[in-house]
Amino acid sequence: MKLDIQRKRILELVAHRDPPTDLKKASLACGKNHAYLHQFINRGTPRKLPEDVRYALARHLGVDEAVLRPEQGVVPLPSAAGRDSPSAAMRPFSGLGPAAGSIDPARVTAVPEVRISASAGGGANLEQEPGGNDWYFDAGWLRYELRASARDLRVISIDGDSMEPVLYSGDKVMIDLSRTAPSPPGIFVLHDGIGLVAKQLEYIPNSDPPRVLIRSESARYRDYERTIEEVNIVGRVIWFARRL
Repeated sequence: MKLDIQRKRILELVAHRDPPTDLKKASLACGKNHAYLHQFINRGTPRKLPEDVRYALARHLGVDEAVLRPEQGVVPLPSAAGRDSPSAAMRPFSGLGPAAGSIDPARVTAVPEVRISASAGGGANLEQEPGGNDWYFDAGWLRYELRASARDLRVISIDGDSMEPVLYSGDKVMIDLSRTAPSPPGIFVLHDGIGLVAKQLEYIPNSDPPRVLIRSESARYRDYERTIEEVNIVGRVIWFARRL
């Protein structure tokens, strides 16, 4: 079988990856059986590499997913030094920043930065208002890496030190508004009946009425519990950014 540009690129990237890999390892990293990529390259099955596999393979190889696209034409391969850093297509940037004009708008999705506050009545309702510039992310990265829908995402700023050293005051976090169940445990933004906080949240099994354990990362703050009805979970934190 005559190999096309896409299949040749995959073979070259696999051969030069550091740390080393092979088609078997790469196939398994994509969530497929060990012979998947061998059959794709040498037998033409499947005829077209599915988009989710392409993104997973790009992550495994440490390259921009655009390098693995099947279209004709030369796409520069990343240098060896560049393979260890996040791909440009997966890095967020402010919509008003200098990168805005260099990204294909068809491939990016805007996520708004907002301020979230508790409305009158003790946090039964939460209000959002614009809090900064939109953030732009590769649409495929949001879908396949974060497994999220852009319409459910918001970016907010962390205020306070209770989650140090995991999250610091001033960090930007992305929250998924559709994920409000504290199972599995994770970091959530919630109103705990007193104020709006970002905390580790974990459901307490067999509690009646159902309760959640609310934890800080900093040892300066004590853990505490609330019933599910006492908290208003805004969403799960699924990504963060920090200024160095």
